[in-house]
Amino acid sequence: MSDILVHAEAGVMTLTFNRLDKKNSITRAMYAELADALAKAAGDSTVRAVLIQGDATIFSAGNDIGDFLNAPPSTPESPVFRFLHGIASFPKPLVAAVCGPAVGIGTTMLFHCDLVYAGDNAAFSMPFVNLGLCPEAASSLLVPQMFGYHRAAEALLLGEPFMAEAALEVGLVNRVVPPTEANSIAQAQARKLAAKPLSALMEIKRLMKKAQQPALLERMGEEGQSFGRMLREPAAREAFTAFMEKRKPDFSKL
Repeated sequence: MSDILVHAEAGVMTLTFNRLDKKNSITRAMYAELADALAKAAGDSTVRAVLIQGDATIFSAGNDIGDFLNAPPSTPESPVFRFLHGIASFPKPLVAAVCGPAVGIGTTMLFHCDLVYAGDNAAFSMPFVNLGLCPEAASSLLVPQMFGYHRAAEALLLGEPFMAEAALEVGLVNRVVPPTEANSIAQAQARKLAAKPLSALMEIKRLMKKAQQPALLERMGEEGQSFGRMLREPAAREAFTAFMEKRKPDFSKL
């Protein structure tokens, strides 16, 4: 069975992380499946909204570290960058249901969703600094815009988790619900969207995003270049070596 389940019904394409034994960590193959599904949904007139969801216990642990280290993204055509560009430029409504940990890209992808529903067990984190890396998905632009600078600095410079109620307060999520209800509530909202006139949905979304879209794509490209460079630097090497050796990294001389 695929690690990404794709199901279309009632105008809603639902993309489900289905790698629970690995905490829904995302591999290159999964990024490719997600990117392909978004491209298909964008061009399919029967798809009027897309929902991204995980399990009631976990959304995603972020990148699969082993897979990531074996073949780090190196070009704009890399599956992860294809997915990020696809989600940032997706023209139709995007809904997410998030329960449990949402780590790294598990959080940053949400800044590109239009509606987000969180279980009260959701824990968001962007721990790029702990890996000697910079953020991706244009989050260095979008997080300060949404959170305000000081809260963004706390989230990105410390890399510590913040819970569902804090995410609600800063506007990252629309509603906090019981974890067992998050996916069904998000599905119901996606179906409400699918019943609306698609031309109006797309034009409203285009207009809302028009002013920041060029800056967003430019920042995403700049982050990608920095991310690739920092992967080869000592801090990232120490962080990933420590992770594989199951020890605390030592950045005291870096």
